[in-house]
Amino acid sequence: MKGEEPRVFFVSGSETNIWLDVDFQAYVKKSDPSIEVVMPEFHRRRGTVSDLCQAAHLCEHLETLDAFIRPVNIQDKDITEDNKDVNKFFASLNNTTKHFMAGLTNLKQLDNVVNMAKLIAGGEEELKENPIISFITCLVKSPLQFVEDTTDTMIEICRRGLPVVVSSSPQAGTSAPIKEDGIIAQINAEVLAGITLSQLVNKGTPVIYGSVPVRARLDNLNDSYGAPESIQYNIDCVQMARFYKLPCYSTAGVCDTKTPGIQSSIERLFSDTLVTLSGPQYLHCAYGLLDGNSIFCLLQAVLDDAHFQMIKFFLRPPRISQAEIDDSLKQIREVVATPQKMYVRYIRSMLRTGQLSMPYPFEGDGENDNVLALGYERMNQLLLQPVEHIDAATTSRVFEEIPGILPRLNIYK
Repeated sequence: MKGEEPRVFFVSGSETNIWLDVDFQAYVKKSDPSIEVVMPEFHRRRGTVSDLCQAAHLCEHLETLDAFIRPVNIQDKDITEDNKDVNKFFASLNNTTKHFMAGLTNLKQLDNVVNMAKLIAGGEEELKENPIISFITCLVKSPLQFVEDTTDTMIEICRRGLPVVVSSSPQAGTSAPIKEDGIIAQINAEVLAGITLSQLVNKGTPVIYGSVPVRARLDNLNDSYGAPESIQYNIDCVQMARFYKLPCYSTAGVCDTKTPGIQSSIERLFSDTLVTLSGPQYLHCAYGLLDGNSIFCLLQAVLDDAHFQMIKFFLRPPRISQAEIDDSLKQIREVVATPQKMYVRYIRSMLRTGQLSMPYPFEGDGENDNVLALGYERMNQLLLQPVEHIDAATTSRVFEEIPGILPRLNIYK
């Protein structure tokens, strides 16, 4: 990533405590038993290591997703503060070949995580050349404070020269001014302070300008991710990062509703579209998150992937050249000279170029809205596709040399 380039990478995230299962049940209308409808049912529960594996598996096959941030907190009974980091990193790396980013729970586990990455990448130099992992450090406590433990973690990550995000997440109205200029001035100072610290520790550490601003709900002071102000704050932060020529980690695809549906799609598409067009290099929180980033749902992630396929058409550079202009003028002259004056004969050649957007993949049949059912079908298809797991020899070395990984994550035993 380069701060001067407008290329956008789409990334999952962030960690939630609640996993939302989806099931479909048939219901019969009481007044007319001949009418049957199939409706989704949603069930909330705590996330597990198995869920994280499944999330990474699905994200491996989402076409628009470029990197993976773990979207669910692992809360199994045998997960402790001492073994959480190695398990979340191994579970993710073993189920997706895409770049993996996460925060660190326990600084004492940093070397174990880094050594695991070296084994998987092929060695220390190979990891430097191709850093398959990076770290999120939420070292800022707004307003304008560094948190001791996460700051210590960032310092140690920087000493090892691994990529790191300096992330700040003030809430406008409580921990930051609610006015646009106020919160942006504050978050900019917080992020730049963290970036400065990273370079004082180890000049040249790959660092990303991380912004997760949000507005407070005015009724209960919870986060309001679906508010238009939250979108505007993120766009402003992207512009600040571009001013400093730093790659930007930004936030979109978030909403306040608790289940997939119309409200979820509307709130997400507003932020997805507008923040994407502002040009952050690393756009996270975009897949599967609900209820102010406290719930993760596989079905929602599949729907988001379809939305980003359409949004990516906004990012395509226009094909305007003298040859294209000459060809269009030729078409116009030919069509105007015909009795029917229709351009239909030129459609087929355009279809072959890939320049036309495809229909919405979950389009309903006639008057039926089958978006959730069709998305659920697509979700199960993706989960049946194979994953390129870490090979048996490397897996064996990881389990021998890295303490604390749960035995059930070894697929070769």
